Amino acid sequence: MKGKGLRILCVFLGVGILFIMGCAAKVVAPPAGPAWVNKGSGAFDVDKGKVFYGVGIASGIRNRALLRSTADNRARAEIAKILETYVAVLAKDYMASTTAGDMKASSEEQHVEQALKTFSKTTLHGARIIDHWRDPADGSLFSLCELDLFAFKNALDDYKELDAKVRDHVRENAEKLHGQLEEMEKKR
Repeated sequence: MKGKGLRILCVFLGVGILFIMGCAAKVVAPPAGPAWVNKGSGAFDVDKGKVFYGVGIASGIRNRALLRSTADNRARAEIAKILETYVAVLAKDYMASTTAGDMKASSEEQHVEQALKTFSKTTLHGARIIDHWRDPADGSLFSLCELDLFAFKNALDDYKELDAKVRDHVRENAEKLHGQLEEMEKKR
């Protein structure tokens, strides 16, 4: 009986090791594309000045034109989310504890709900798609959108329909936002 128990234990250990190895093999490595693919969206200091980058990804679309425009629009949307996002959060939290007379038996319950909604709306003056990369593993298309902070400011100056106070407010906030994002990146 001891030999049979040892064989069963070895089989379980072997199956367990194979299971663990199988799970480890399914860990997906990041795409091996350009550095911007893995760096993602954000505010960056580059040789030419301060820029916002937005990385958009689209996959599973056979129509190449639609795939490309979807990735491009998602890259632009990433920059819009950096510049201005309205966030509404609703959280509900309920907890209760009921104890019987002898204080040994109790009933605990809780219910937590959270709803989150985000909305971005902005005009990206001077934003342009500067690069694309297609992942050979799954065909996903990555788009890189760039919004040069100084070009953005100049575009605001040229935009005559914008009220002067609004234009100055947007210009100040764009630079302030870039600084805040830089600080957050440094803390990472």
